[in-house]
Order: sequence, then C-alpha cells, then structure tokens
Amino acid sequence: MHILGGSQTDFAVNWHRAGLGFDALVKAVTEATLSETGINPADIQVIHVGNAFGQLFTGQGQLGGMPATVLPELWGIPASRHEAACASGSMAVLAAMADLESGRYDCALVIGAELEKTVPGNQAAAYMGAAAWTGHEAQDTDLVWPTMFAAVAEEYDRRYGLDPAHLHAISELNIANARLNPLAQTREWSYTADSFTADDVANPPVAGPLRRQDCSQMTDGAAALILVSDRFLEQHRDLRATKHAVITGWGHRTAGLSLAQKFEVAAAEPYVFPHVRQTMVDALGRAGLTEIAEVDAVEVHDCFSMSEYMAIDHLGITSPGESWKAVESGEIGRGGSLPVNPGGGLIGIGHPVGATGARMLLDAYKQVTDQAGEYQVDGARRIAALNIGGSATTVAGFVVEAWGV
Repeated sequence: MHILGGSQTDFAVNWHRAGLGFDALVKAVTEATLSETGINPADIQVIHVGNAFGQLFTGQGQLGGMPATVLPELWGIPASRHEAACASGSMAVLAAMADLESGRYDCALVIGAELEKTVPGNQAAAYMGAAAWTGHEAQDTDLVWPTMFAAVAEEYDRRYGLDPAHLHAISELNIANARLNPLAQTREWSYTADSFTADDVANPPVAGPLRRQDCSQMTDGAAALILVSDRFLEQHRDLRATKHAVITGWGHRTAGLSLAQKFEVAAAEPYVFPHVRQTMVDALGRAGLTEIAEVDAVEVHDCFSMSEYMAIDHLGITSPGESWKAVESGEIGRGGSLPVNPGGGLIGIGHPVGATGARMLLDAYKQVTDQAGEYQVDGARRIAALNIGGSATTVAGFVVEAWGV
C-alpha cells in the first residue's frame, strides 16, 4: 500500500477563534494534500474521514460529506466517517487500505480532522469522556482521561514500581523535539527549568502522579494522506519517480471499554495491555520483521506521558515494566538508537483527536522520504507507529518504509 504524500494544518491555529469551522479545516488540508501529491481530484475514487467528537464540539455530524461540500470536484465520490476515539484517523486509514487491497478502488483520500477549542477547557474534557465507558467509570471527575491514565500509572507502580520523574522526562523530550517542528502546537510555548519537575507551581498536579506537562493539550487540526494501489502506480508511471512510501505492516486490535476490566483480564500477563503488544507484533510480523529494533524510529501515542511509557515496553524496546531504562539511557532521544516521537508526539505537536492517526502516518512518510526537515532522523527508512483510542480500547499499529527498501 503506497503513501504518495499528504499534508497537515498548523496545530497551533485556533480555528474557532478565527471564526472558521470544519468546512475551512477540511478544505485547507484537502487542497494542500492534492497540491503536495500532484493528484487530480478526478483520480480520487474513495474518501475516508477520521473524526471522533464532531457533534459534541461543533454540532456537525455527517463529516463524510464535508470534502464534497467544500470541493465540488469531489461530489459523488464514495465517502464515510470513522470513529474510534483517538484512533479514528487510523481506522480511516485501515478502511482505505482494505478498499485498495480488495481492488474495489485504487486511489483513496484519507482525512483526519478535529476541532476541540469551541468550548471552555472543562467542557472539552467532559466531551472527551465519551470515549470511556460512560456511566460506569471515572464518574466522580470531569477530568476523565487524566484520571484514567493516572490509574494506568498506578497499575504500573503496583506491578513494577514507577518513578514519576521518568514521566516528566518523556514530556520534556517531546516538548524539546517539537521545537524543531514548524507545525507543532507547542513550538513557541515558554517553559522554565521547573516545568518538568514535581514543582506544584510550575508543573501543577492534575491526577495521581500526572502533572500539567504530562498531558497533551486541546488542539484543532487536520492531517490527510493519499493512498494508492500498485495498479494505480502502474497506470500513472509518472508518479513512480516521486517520493513515496509503502505501508508494509499493520495491526488492529480492540478490547472492551472498561479500564478496570482490561487490568483484570491481564492480571497474570507480563504486559499491562497484552492486546497492545499483540497489535505491534502483528504489524511487525506483516512487515517481515521480528523486533522493534529493526525500525529506525517510532511514532507513539503520548496523549499522556504515561501512554508513551506504556508504549515503550509494549513495543518491545524494553522488557515489561522497564521503560525507565530507555528513558534514562537516552535511547529514545532524537540522537538515540531508536528515537521515539522525533517531531514532538501528541504532547509536543498537539492532539486533534481524529487527526492523530493520520498525522502519525504522515510523519512516518516524511521521515522515510527525507522530508521531515529539522526533526529528520538521519538515514530513516523504516518507521513504526502505534495509535490508541480510549484506555487502549482500540489499537492500531503500522510499519511504513521508503519505496524500494
């Protein structure tokens, strides 16, 4: 499955404050993607849109119809919307891949989009809680997701021991990486020497061991990709000379909504979330790889520093419960043996929920085609990505390689 390219909006832009809605957001990212890839709208045969909370934040549903609304050239092209909380963009990608692999279509436009700054922060956090098991968990708080990932941290602490300083170090690394990313939400934000410590003023507590800088922020934005089949490239030989990448591996697993139930199911397992581990084993296996060390960098889902801490051992970078070793050694830094989130991750780049899965693949594409600019990992030709939705309810993993590797 080939990625011809794509685009991302500036995640620092507050679209609502600018008086703009989904129509402007989708139009901007689609036009930029068509321009970037050289694809004619007439070549697009199917469209998949990833969006999690459109109705809640804006009242707008039916987002599968938005591309044709803003670009008349896309009128009549089959389109649909996909929702899986923070993994919505990845579900749109997987649906597009299935369409192309079946031979039904040969050229797909995938768009991930979210607007989150239409309401005050406490209301936005409550809306996000819809991705948990509503009415059954985190009922006594408006901060559903900090509370849930604090529970993940507490489960790690119970099983293996956990030093919150390692979580703060992950946040600091991702914020530093984002300084090099011209589309990152936090690239110009100011911090002090105490911002990534246990200082209650510079880094206030949020939930359990999680503090302000351990949390990704509300973000507006979109990312889009053009995916095409081998047959499309055979029919458009002029595109074979352009920079493109290949999705060589994928994994997709879904568990129940309840976080407590996930802990219970995995109580005797070495991994806190065995289905997350299996998702990446699936993706690596389909790519013909045996271990994560065979990739050059990784994009992981750091909605909180704790989710990246979890991802490190579930990817196999360390043994279960030993993610701290990769943090202390510098292995996951941009100059380390296996950089993680070299562009800043969700904490640094931003987390417009429905766009995140597509953005991860776009950054993977940029890395393996040497188009990541200042945050380019030298010599990167194979990148893995891990995207989760909810409390790791929906999980998607990918391996992206440079064409010809």
